[in-house]
Amino acid sequence: MTPSDSAQFPATVVAAHALSQRVPTAGGMLAILSEVELVVKAGETLAITGASGSGKSTLLGLLAGLDQPSAGEVFLLGEHLNDLDEDARARLRAGRIGFVFQSFQLLPALSALENILLPLELVGRADARESAARWLDRVGLADRADHTPRQLSGGEQQRVAIARAFATDPEIVFADEPTGNLDADTGARIIELLFDLNASARTTLVLVTHDDALAARCQRRLHLVAGRASEVALA
Repeated sequence: MTPSDSAQFPATVVAAHALSQRVPTAGGMLAILSEVELVVKAGETLAITGASGSGKSTLLGLLAGLDQPSAGEVFLLGEHLNDLDEDARARLRAGRIGFVFQSFQLLPALSALENILLPLELVGRADARESAARWLDRVGLADRADHTPRQLSGGEQQRVAIARAFATDPEIVFADEPTGNLDADTGARIIELLFDLNASARTTLVLVTHDDALAARCQRRLHLVAGRASEVALA
């Protein structure tokens, strides 16, 4: 295959086949996801939408290897996740996958700079501190390098979290309600930042959202209703 062929037929980054998740309850087994089919190619942006309780975050966690399904298969970055134990899945994620969460998930004892620095050090980047400082500057927070999360606003914390997600040059970024804890104006700025960085890095982006403005920025939309998925045709 020539380089031009590779560009025309990008690799599959994440895929699910007959993916189901069930949990026991007092009333019996509860189906959270049922027979989900999904393929995401390199460089694509996908929004997973649906009402609360439809299984969006559960699906994201399964695709990222944070949990294991009751049935079905997940393939991530060429690996069959069903064949990997928890440690092997963690090694696969290290440096190759970025995460952005609704609750930011910054380490409270670390400064903004140190929160970005940590994943770079874990993958052994020789220029870890310099790279972390560059990413902090890219999200407009160079002057907040020494501030801990509690000294930052919600929007500033999410900017640090986005910088951390992209700092290791990941092949895919998973984002779970990245604007969910932000007001409308701050959320709009976070959307712009997220997609600007994603476009420049040419990273695959899979996100869960209730935000129609955020979902509309994606190339594709997968909608969940009671655990069943269907792709929404975009206008």
